[in-house]
Amino acid sequence: MFLNYYWQKWLPPILVRATVRAVVMICLVAGVLGILGSTAQMSYAQAIFPNAQLVSTTTPIQDKHIALKSTALNATVYHSPDCNCCGGWIDHLKAQGFKVTDFSTPNIETVKQKYNVPDNLSSCHTAIINGYVIEGHVPADDIKRLLQEKPNVAGLSVPQMPVGTPGMEMGNRKDPFSVFSFDRKDSVAVFNKYGAES
Repeated sequence: MFLNYYWQKWLPPILVRATVRAVVMICLVAGVLGILGSTAQMSYAQAIFPNAQLVSTTTPIQDKHIALKSTALNATVYHSPDCNCCGGWIDHLKAQGFKVTDFSTPNIETVKQKYNVPDNLSSCHTAIINGYVIEGHVPADDIKRLLQEKPNVAGLSVPQMPVGTPGMEMGNRKDPFSVFSFDRKDSVAVFNKYGAES
């Protein structure tokens, strides 16, 4: 009788949690192995959006300290407890003057849905900075430019986890990647490019 009760009440939630953790770990390992084994010169997002227009890469932040002096650089970052690269990106933000509030959550997909992150632009963590959604390993300079220019977009994304982005450093290897802006109507544009075609 007790064993039957135990089986019905406690074992299914334990199995579900164990299965979810196993799937997340398999995905993370497969992603890292895919990155390490990749010789592609094009990012996943560049393949999905081959005709995305470059918004501008020539607008420098004239004086980052003066231009953003009145803007609080507060970031709320949501990430999976099983992800290690998110900590590297958080350290990058802190080194660039951001005050970071870090939330580890096993329900990262729920966070992405709440903030309407397009599926094809998703990455391993989601941040909210001054009302903008920042998805993935977006360089701090691009975030600062976004905060300075205040375009009418929902946020920025670096899809997946390109090697060489902040938090994804692997020696001297730097894959080309793009930072995309997106709005609430699913319009996507290239905000900045790094690497071979920048």
